[in-house]
Amino acid sequence: MEVRYTIAGRLERVRVAEPRPPRPAHRLWEHTCCEMFVKLSGASAYHELNFAPSGEWAAYAFDRYRHGAQAAMDALGPEVNVRRLSGALELSARTRLDRLSPAYTSAKLAIALAAVIEDDDGTLSYWAINHPPGKPDFHHPDAFALELDEIRN
Repeated sequence: MEVRYTIAGRLERVRVAEPRPPRPAHRLWEHTCCEMFVKLSGASAYHELNFAPSGEWAAYAFDRYRHGAQAAMDALGPEVNVRRLSGALELSARTRLDRLSPAYTSAKLAIALAAVIEDDDGTLSYWAINHPPGKPDFHHPDAFALELDEIRN
């Protein structure tokens, strides 16, 4: 699966980490970071994937809402690419979801896409396709606003 994020606007005010060798890293959400949450449609278990403009990434497995966070780093191995465009930063991440769960290749998926943007003064803003009521919570079941049908042969 490939996911692509475009951060557009006054990029001179956005803190973006310098490129580093691709590797797993923790706590990426404390700075500018793109996130994807994926689960089987109707399931409570899900995975969180973080992709940083530095090329670093993270993966976590949860057995239900914010419970049972286990690092799933070794399984993921995504390819993260970043391009600076005029007035925009584009991050694309390609990975094989079957490395997280074989069921992801043949079932309907629910997906949440989000981003954390760090301003030049260190302030974080939270962006998502769908925010549940209250403070930002990308893990909330209501955040899983996209559905992908199963693969059909």
